This record gives sequence, structure tokens and C-alpha cells, in this order.
Amino acid sequence: MRIAIFGANGPTGRLLTQQSLDAGHHVVAATRQPAAFPLTHERLEVEASDVNDPDQVAAVVDGCDAVLSTLGVPFTREAITVYSVGARHIVDAMHRHGVKRLVVVSSSATYPHHHADGGFLLNRVLQPIVIRTIGRTTYADMRAMEELVRASDLAWTIVRPSGLFDLEQPTAYHLDEDEAPGVFTARVDLAAAILDQLHLDTYVGKAVAVTTTTGTPTLFQMLRKEAGSKKAA
Repeated sequence: MRIAIFGANGPTGRLLTQQSLDAGHHVVAATRQPAAFPLTHERLEVEASDVNDPDQVAAVVDGCDAVLSTLGVPFTREAITVYSVGARHIVDAMHRHGVKRLVVVSSSATYPHHHADGGFLLNRVLQPIVIRTIGRTTYADMRAMEELVRASDLAWTIVRPSGLFDLEQPTAYHLDEDEAPGVFTARVDLAAAILDQLHLDTYVGKAVAVTTTTGTPTLFQMLRKEAGSKKAA
């Protein structure tokens, strides 16, 4: 299968690209900085593409059998449009070139809910604060992206991870329609779940939450790591 991956140079995008190649697929990795892309393979094409440019997006999609999007940007209080604009251009390009299968990454916080495993601190304190402050513009644009995808006539799936962290190998991750009971998702599991959707029809036309249940950090460990990374930056 020939797969287009947008956001290929992000942490999840790189994992997804490698997993796709390992599975025998031909990958077109779309990134604004192709020279910085770290992977090479005989079945890999790295294309310069900005999702804000519809012609560049269309060039990537042309000839592909499926499109996967792991687009992401850091939290900011300023307006964000990359998710919705990117989705609109991807959907338009897929219509133009007759490509039907689309999988996009959103977030479990896009439509906030109480996580069964979250406890008081996450559900009542941290999640509401993030959603109302630094995450407000991000989640607003993710909701706009989801609405665009849902309104299309494509064979779409929206994948919603929870708090992202790193593991070396994929685990027996858990899938739930719409809402996630768990609070963590390993990036390697997120990549695996996205790729697996190409061979499943269970969640076509649906949103699915992916969570990791083994090897997860504690909430305190995650907060300490985030605080450390911000201080180092």
C-alpha cells in the first residue's frame, strides 16, 4: 500500500513512518523540512510539503492509497489553524485524486470527559485548567478539524490519544469508541493504532480513543518530566 503521512517529522510521525516501512508499505512522508527527516529507505519518499499550501498537499496525496495525519503544534494562546486548514486541504486533495481512506490524530481532550483512571487531580484540576488556558486554541482547532473530517464522504477514522509518553516497543494498547478511560498513550502505541486502522473497518466513520495500560508513568512522573523540559528550554 502507498501511504501519505502528514506530520511525518514529528515524534509520532517518525514512529508511524518506520512502522509503516517495517510493515512493507511504500511511504510518502510530508514535512516542511525534508532535509531534517532522519529516516531513509528504498520505499520512502520524503516530500517538502506545507499543509497550508493546497497544491503541495495534493501533490503528496496523488497516487496514494491512504492518508494518515499526525499533524501537531505546541500549545500556544494564539490562534491555531494548522489542524483545520490541514484537514480541509487533505480532504480536498483526497477528493481530487480519488483516495478514500483517512486516519487523523486528535486528542482525548478535544471533547473533555472524565477518565475512569484519572482520579480527582486529573479530572477536576489539571484537565480543566489546561483546556481553559494553554490548550484552548489547540482543542478549538482540533474540534474544527474533526468536524471537517466528519462532514466528508471519506472512509475516515479519528484517533484520540491521551497524555503522550515514550516507550521503546508497542504494547497491547486498548481501543475505546469516543472516550478514553485511561490517561496515558505511548507514542509507539499511537503509531501502531493509526497503522492498524488501515486493515480494520471497525472504526470507519468513528472516533476511537487509544490508551496504553502497561509501562505507563505516574501522573507525578509526567508532571515532573514536563516541568523539567520547560525549565531546560
